Amino acid sequence: MPVSARSRRSLDWFVFFVADVQTGFGPFVAVFLTTQKWTQVDIGLVLTISGLVSLAGQIPMGALVDSIRSLRLAATISLVVIGLSAVAFALWPIFPVVMATRILHAAASLVLGLTLVSLSLALVGPNEISERLGRNAAFASAGTGIAAAVMGATGYYLSNHAVFFLAAALAVPAIIAVQRIRPAEINLATIRRRRPTSPDGRDFLAGLGELLRNRPLIIFAACVVMFHLANAAMLPLAASMLTLRSTQAATIVVAAAMVVPQFTVTVLSPFVGHLATRWGRRPLLIIGFGALALRGLLFALIEQPGLLVLVQVLDGASAAALGVLVPLTIADLTRNSGHFNLAQGTVGCAMGIGASISTTLTGYVADSFGSYTAFSMLAVLAAAGLLLVAAAMPETRAISTKVE
Repeated sequence: MPVSARSRRSLDWFVFFVADVQTGFGPFVAVFLTTQKWTQVDIGLVLTISGLVSLAGQIPMGALVDSIRSLRLAATISLVVIGLSAVAFALWPIFPVVMATRILHAAASLVLGLTLVSLSLALVGPNEISERLGRNAAFASAGTGIAAAVMGATGYYLSNHAVFFLAAALAVPAIIAVQRIRPAEINLATIRRRRPTSPDGRDFLAGLGELLRNRPLIIFAACVVMFHLANAAMLPLAASMLTLRSTQAATIVVAAAMVVPQFTVTVLSPFVGHLATRWGRRPLLIIGFGALALRGLLFALIEQPGLLVLVQVLDGASAAALGVLVPLTIADLTRNSGHFNLAQGTVGCAMGIGASISTTLTGYVADSFGSYTAFSMLAVLAAAGLLLVAAAMPETRAISTKVE
């Protein structure tokens, strides 16, 4: 049946407010805990454990979402858990409570992220999902940018506690938005090939085995690992170098370097979604990897802060490309398989592994051989990913249209 304007607009606002809610759990966590006299060791331990939960939970949570009967209900429960975690985090900043809230938030965020993409696909179908994902990325980026500014002002003018109360409050309009999506217009058949069942061990292992035999998906996961291996440490390293050169200007320059890509993603993502339908997925993947390789090279050569901020437009270009193309390519490669979310979780785990190795490896190279060598290494890794895409990655739009 045709999708109503009400459901489409509700999905827009759902994406926007989910980004708002999640922004409160970014850098503000470390800032808040520091004001509560936490040691850097304890802060690092909490963040590491929640990060490990996010990494380890990707695949099982993907299998869980594949078996859920109501995506709207799963999204609502996840938002409630995140909202309550934010309130508890602000009210009782003691180690057991903070650890519990971070673990709950990590698990709920996994379900929420998978559910959001599944809702999009189930609502508009495979023929419109490219445009829809571009629109999702634009609304998410706008929500993140606006929320970061509002929450930063809230923390500065009110208190650091208020940031988390605001994040919890923003869960309410997100819940309202997802509940306004008409359930009759959500076609689960687009992401499942059979009736939902409980994810027992045999079904889970059979699903993983099927994905491991999907050669294009394995190649794509390897490409994603290369992208995040090159990308994750690039801005943190640039921020560290800026701080060493000019402590006074570093804060404003780093803030600008974070805002510029968000604005770029907001502008470019709808075009990426549209062009992915017209050109195919592979050319845009090549552009995304190329922008990343060029960014690493320019970071190695440029020292002026203003130019470094301008280079971040390339970050927005690659983020727009990968933000749309990762779920879109997974949807292409798993169409009618019944394992869309399991595949999302598997590729998400690959992203996390690449990002985790990136920061440690880059830190070691920068300390041992200098920032120029570290940036050059990241540029080479991005170029290697580009070569992998060009040489081995098939055009998945054609694969998708053949699978019925």
